[in-house]
Amino acid sequence: QVQLVESGGGLVQAGGSLRLSCAASGSIFSFSGMGWYRQAPGKQRESVAFIGSGGNTNYPDSVKGRFTISRDNAKNTVYLQMNSLKPEDTAVYYCKTYGRTYWGQGTQVTVSS
Repeated sequence: QVQLVESGGGLVQAGGSLRLSCAASGSIFSFSGMGWYRQAPGKQRESVAFIGSGGNTNYPDSVKGRFTISRDNAKNTVYLQMNSLKPEDTAVYYCKTYGRTYWGQGTQVTVSS
């Protein structure tokens, strides 16, 4: 069993930046990938970033060029750098593992206009 704990969320003005962290209780090296998802009120949870074990990344068009995912295997931590934030980025952000699936509890991000 692996526990994921997200942090770094908060309230920011449009155009601002936030850096989310996802700390795992065990090694993330064994997972085939790590990802960040978000869920806004009344909407389905959606993927916003993926990083594979080899460092390959993938983003949807809605965040491409603004969000950057990275991983530090030594610290068992995955990061999501979010720049040029927009009000539509407001959501609860979750960390997820691939291979064996685990989810974090989420961290709230609110972007004011």
